[in-house]
Amino acid sequence: MFFFLSKVLWFFLQPLNLSILLVLGGLVLAVAGSRRLSFAATLIAFLILAASAWTSLGAMLLHPLEDRFARPVAMPEHVDGIIVLGGGLEGAINLRRGGYEMNGGGDRFVEAAVLARKYPQARVLVTGGMGTLLLEGEGDADTAPRLLAALGVSPDRLILENQSRNTAENAAFSKELVKPASGETWLLITSAFHMPRAVGLFRKVGFPVVPWPADYRTSGGEGIGLWRDNEVDALQNTTVALREWIGLAAYRLSGRTDALLPAAD
Repeated sequence: MFFFLSKVLWFFLQPLNLSILLVLGGLVLAVAGSRRLSFAATLIAFLILAASAWTSLGAMLLHPLEDRFARPVAMPEHVDGIIVLGGGLEGAINLRRGGYEMNGGGDRFVEAAVLARKYPQARVLVTGGMGTLLLEGEGDADTAPRLLAALGVSPDRLILENQSRNTAENAAFSKELVKPASGETWLLITSAFHMPRAVGLFRKVGFPVVPWPADYRTSGGEGIGLWRDNEVDALQNTTVALREWIGLAAYRLSGRTDALLPAAD
């Protein structure tokens, strides 16, 4: 139920969809003769889109998320395993074409391959099924063997978890699958903006991890202003940031994490 509600609510709350719905509502109100309400709905839609695409709002919302966890200053001497959270591959395309096309989060898998070379004895756990309600596609854990093999990671090192639909299930199913022993070192790779929520969920299920953020979306120095990025990227940053903050709040309120914004130990 949590998964279903999260997907439905996010459909209505993401900036582009919300703006479209407000414009449609404004048209209906105009036809019904409520001109003031129609104007208000249309104005709100414009302000949402303008703030999302023409300002640095998205970057400013991402900064505290991306800065929350940094990679270790010194490389760990020994690593038992490397966990890669799904979300970096184009599932619909890969299902049809049989390749390993990456999206903006594909840095997760590149970083996993780099770390796998540095720690040749470490196991590599890829966790991620299809996390959508309507779209048909291939889960990242199903595509990952093709990509990682092409990047030089031996298939016999891989542990694949392809049933999880969200980060909470990533954490729970990963722990159940590998049963980490006390004293083991597991690196967790995900997008920097997503790391606070991911770490909070792994902590909640009792799976200690060392955060290894990748896929940064900001430079950290954007500042408040207009037209600090192209409109498409700015809108995407705002959408990603809002989804992440809403996700943090939802997981905290539902008891799935112990802090709204988990911090480094």
